[in-house]
Amino acid sequence: MSTITTKDGTQIFYKDWGPKDAQPIVFHHGWPLSSDDWDAQMLFFHASGYRVVAHDRRGHGRSTQVGTGNDMDHYASDASAVVEHLDLRNAIHIGHSTGGGEVARYVAKYGEPQGRVATAVLISSVPPLMVKTAKNPGGTPIEVFDGFRKALAENRAQFYLDVASGPFYGFNRPGTKVSQGIIQNWWRQGMMGGALPQYEGIKAFSETDQTDDLKAITVPTLVMQGDDDQIVPYKDAALLQAKLIKHNTLKIYPGFPHGMMTTHADVINADILSFIKD
Repeated sequence: MSTITTKDGTQIFYKDWGPKDAQPIVFHHGWPLSSDDWDAQMLFFHASGYRVVAHDRRGHGRSTQVGTGNDMDHYASDASAVVEHLDLRNAIHIGHSTGGGEVARYVAKYGEPQGRVATAVLISSVPPLMVKTAKNPGGTPIEVFDGFRKALAENRAQFYLDVASGPFYGFNRPGTKVSQGIIQNWWRQGMMGGALPQYEGIKAFSETDQTDDLKAITVPTLVMQGDDDQIVPYKDAALLQAKLIKHNTLKIYPGFPHGMMTTHADVINADILSFIKD
């Protein structure tokens, strides 16, 4: 397996496919998944001539199940370690959900200062802040995330099955075609990771205020989200991202779920390709 070891001794697994002289696209996955969640995108963009790179976040997938550093700063630092190890330049960074937060922190803190980033894409992403606060009245109440933690601690396997078969892909909506393969693949990825880093990751994706990260991004950024996202409400995510990022293109998809890059890969892939080619 291809891995790097970070400064704190964490092994980060990564994939690196395609011509080394092609423009790189770096994919950042959502919670509690792995780089495997990008299969449809990595195959598509590899076939389109790009170099495609994706890593498993610390505590997730095939990376070390660490008991420390399960926060957005370390997530971004680990991503930067992969990018620097591969010496990726003029890169396109694409993040989904928690991975969108990772992209925002990476681009603001490492990518742009180092001159390595060309474009960013945020899909159903968590910034600027998920949890409801006095300054973020449209956010999700902390009790919801406490419920996530309780469900994970009591029966992680069942919780992950419930999320994948319900709100994540919109499979709980009437008339939706349900894919058992997608559900089982989500569950498989989630159960590969460590319970503790995933438990601590809930705080990382829900309580990290990334307003300043979004304001710092100056590269062209595509913001994409479905208006039937039951995990990250689009009015408190994509619409606010578009207000804070200087050079953004906003696309809201009627009826699309949180995991739309899997359920509607043909639409999402085509729109990303069109954006990065312009």
